[in-house]
Amino acid sequence: MNGVNPNWQHSAVAVRRVHLFFSVLVLVTMVRQFFLGNFEGILMCLLTLGLFAVPTLIRRHTQIDLPILLEVLVLLFIFAAEILGEIHNFYGTFPYWDVMLHVINGFLAAAIGLSLVEILNQKDLFHSELSPLLLVLLAFTFSMTIGVLWEFFEFTMDRWFNLDMQKDVVVHTLRSVLLNPTGANRPVTLHHITGMTVTAGGKVVRLPVHGYLDLGLVDTMKDLMVNFIGAVVFSIFGWLYLHNRYKWRFAGQFIPRRR
Repeated sequence: MNGVNPNWQHSAVAVRRVHLFFSVLVLVTMVRQFFLGNFEGILMCLLTLGLFAVPTLIRRHTQIDLPILLEVLVLLFIFAAEILGEIHNFYGTFPYWDVMLHVINGFLAAAIGLSLVEILNQKDLFHSELSPLLLVLLAFTFSMTIGVLWEFFEFTMDRWFNLDMQKDVVVHTLRSVLLNPTGANRPVTLHHITGMTVTAGGKVVRLPVHGYLDLGLVDTMKDLMVNFIGAVVFSIFGWLYLHNRYKWRFAGQFIPRRR
């Protein structure tokens, strides 16, 4: 076997099959988008195929072993976010689709963060004795940083490319110090808001919403909160795994490691 772990070989074959399955689905979607004249959808499919290749490149060109469960979950996450979420509008059809993906993102990012610390800690240049609590704290911090950077990306895309990645939310209560006629730093609260009117291009437009249109703040904070939940869940499993790797070996199926 030339020193190659047979279990790793079997896992690689299984992942290739899953990779092929999702890739075929993406290609079918891309052909459909071509006939629909949706060139943005075609670009999204090409981006998805590119992201699919990243775990394979890591596995082939580094000494990092990606557990089969982690790699399959990453492929499924990319497919659910880009193809189902964006192209097939699962974000609009299923209210909690975005929430689910952000929870998974928080979980996966924490797992990757923990693995990065462990891998770097195996090198003499970085080696130091870190407690399990500190390791999971670093993993948690890494996950939350990834979540924040993603929200930065969404905000930038909305501002520079006129997109709406930070989805608007209709709320029925508004609190703002700008509504205080005295100019004091005390918010005035508007309850039971049932409509919203704006002036655009010299015309008064009544928006088709039954409340006040919050422009991305609620969506951003919700995303960070559910990312927090995913990061906390993995941090708990990670802490248990570091204390007893055999008993909690299930958590190890999400943690990349050096071969």
